[in-house]
Amino acid sequence: MKYAITAVTGRFGQVAMKTLADLVPAEQIIGLARNTEKATKMVPAGVTVRPGDYNDVATLTESLKGVDRLLFISSQPGGDVPRAQQHLNVIEAAKKAGVKWIAYTSFPHADQATGALASDHIQTEKALAASGIDHTFLRNNWYLENEMDSIKGALAGQPFVYGAGEGHVGWALEHDYAEAAAKVLVNDQPKAIYEFAGAPATYADLAQAISELTNQEFKVVSLDAADYRQSLEDNGLPAEVAEIVTGIIQTMIQDGDLDETTSDLPDVLGRPLPSLKEALQTIIK
Repeated sequence: MKYAITAVTGRFGQVAMKTLADLVPAEQIIGLARNTEKATKMVPAGVTVRPGDYNDVATLTESLKGVDRLLFISSQPGGDVPRAQQHLNVIEAAKKAGVKWIAYTSFPHADQATGALASDHIQTEKALAASGIDHTFLRNNWYLENEMDSIKGALAGQPFVYGAGEGHVGWALEHDYAEAAAKVLVNDQPKAIYEFAGAPATYADLAQAISELTNQEFKVVSLDAADYRQSLEDNGLPAEVAEIVTGIIQTMIQDGDLDETTSDLPDVLGRPLPSLKEALQTIIK
């Protein structure tokens, strides 16, 4: 059995690779990366490194030859080539190379989601379903690390400001999502869909956990969308970025798109997830 992981130089890919190397012999693992020289220095000894540029179908096809099971980590949006097209390239290459099964890191409830952040993932899920390749969707909720700017600001004495109201988020550590992905990769009978998430919590819950963990007091401010967007602009964020953060992320959360009560993540990890306070402790230095 040959296993492969894409984007192995990224934070998610590094953890997934390390976890996989603890589960199967390194000789059975292929790491794909745009920068193969960098990847070679980062992967565990014995892992084979091959080129893995999502923009290059021909090279990807060669790199994926002989691969049985692939962990396909979604790319970051905003590149020269649209993310949706990059993902279609990976699927095309995997099909040409004869990959038997793909686990794809997707978006929460992608079959129902309507927000802008979900659109590329929806298209990718549909393309995988149409490809004829067996697959599993790893629908990751929100990384706790996504909130680092607000966390650092609060610890510096700035107000903790949010615009998502009482919307719940399934925050979990990126490390836990990545470890779970690797464990699904070696599962002989994986589910078709995993809704990976931590316990649902609000921004008010997050602020309280920060305060309790650090014994620091800071102002917590809940704003409506318009005022939240204005606060971002007042703090130097360009208007178009403030609109994206407000309209796409905060409104998405307020609308309940990240509200999730699944036990998929701790079930796959084989251990309870850390509490919000415990998770914060690992990322607050």
